[in-house]
Amino acid sequence: MEEEKMNENKKTSVLPALFIGIAVIISCGILAFTFLKYKSDDARSITATGSASVDFDADVIVWRGSFTAYSDSSSMAYDEIKRQAALVESYLKDKGLKDDEYVMSAVDISKRSQNYYDDYGNYLYSLVEGYELTQNVQVSSSNIDLVEEVSRDISKLLDQNVELTSDAPEYYCTGLDEIKLDLINKATENAKGRIDILAEKSGASVGGLKKSTLGVFQITAKNSGTSDYSYDGYLDTSSRHKTASITVKLEFGVK
Repeated sequence: MEEEKMNENKKTSVLPALFIGIAVIISCGILAFTFLKYKSDDARSITATGSASVDFDADVIVWRGSFTAYSDSSSMAYDEIKRQAALVESYLKDKGLKDDEYVMSAVDISKRSQNYYDDYGNYLYSLVEGYELTQNVQVSSSNIDLVEEVSRDISKLLDQNVELTSDAPEYYCTGLDEIKLDLINKATENAKGRIDILAEKSGASVGGLKKSTLGVFQITAKNSGTSDYSYDGYLDTSSRHKTASITVKLEFGVK
């Protein structure tokens, strides 16, 4: 009788543990199934890259030049650089440029020296042989046609013995931020349109956005193609007529 009672107690204590074990196994199975389903759903996605471009014209031009004077006397060199500066400023004003459209830099002075050595190549001393003075001029204006003419017609200054070196004009756009925002909008719409087509043709429906990536802006000369594109973006300053482009990559889940 005592033995039967002990067996009965053992059965009673084993049953709760068994139920708990079964419950744990079922819970693990549910979690595993849910995780696998999540991973499966997460792996299903559609990716497309959209693009947009626009042609536009620069609205600001920048032109730079410099002129030099040289003499064995610093005072004579300075008088000469002042003479040339007056001629350059007169030339710009005669062309119709306003005072706030050009800037004359401070004069840069450098010495030209000659080193002397003995018969064994040992340095002896150095003598100043002359002084070279340089002054820069920068023109910045929205009157692009006028500044282009100024940069081309510098022969008048050369005829007056102005030692002028002229750089190529640079072209910029003050409304570039608005152009960029508009391109992002259009490129995003283009990418989403491709996503919708891919989903429709594959018999799926588009879910939520998983990832979006903005490409780099490329500002190139008009009709130059993609030869000037660079990995970190390109900004053309050599052409008045430009093309801006951007890409946007989207990844959407599918149902």
